[in-house]
Amino acid sequence: MTLVTMVRTTLLRDLGAMRRTVEAYPDDASLWKPLGGAPNAGGTLVQHCCGNVQAYIGAALGNTGYVRDRDAEFSQREATRAQLVKKLGATMVAVERALDTYPADDASMSAAFPQKVGGHSLKVETFLVHLTAHLAYHLGQLDYHRRGVTGSSEGVKAMSIDELPEL
Repeated sequence: MTLVTMVRTTLLRDLGAMRRTVEAYPDDASLWKPLGGAPNAGGTLVQHCCGNVQAYIGAALGNTGYVRDRDAEFSQREATRAQLVKKLGATMVAVERALDTYPADDASMSAAFPQKVGGHSLKVETFLVHLTAHLAYHLGQLDYHRRGVTGSSEGVKAMSIDELPEL
């Protein structure tokens, strides 16, 4: 299995877990409820992750034309659960399309990522691993936010090993 395939599989698994987490909130308002000590509400985390993946995987590697509005990811607080689920679905499609066609050869993986990130030039392979870890980090925050605002300790099978391919 190539790195591109592994990243694709992991991103799709974690975006699917985000979708299940959003669906597990009891109502739209709870997505935006502040949680003491947490810098972002659940809805903000979803918008940020979708924007990040759409920009760096969809647009940069898949040429989707997506234009990111990072400020809006953190300032807009009107989205419903249904709207966030739709954003997550579109993000999953962008991942599939971009990474299904992206070359997995050593030269492509060692090449510079098409954009500087935070002022840094990174190899494609390095940034793909970073993007996967970044999404997983925020998935954990989303899960804790949902549990904190709902009082529910019930999980949604986030980061399930069952969704990874076996040997």
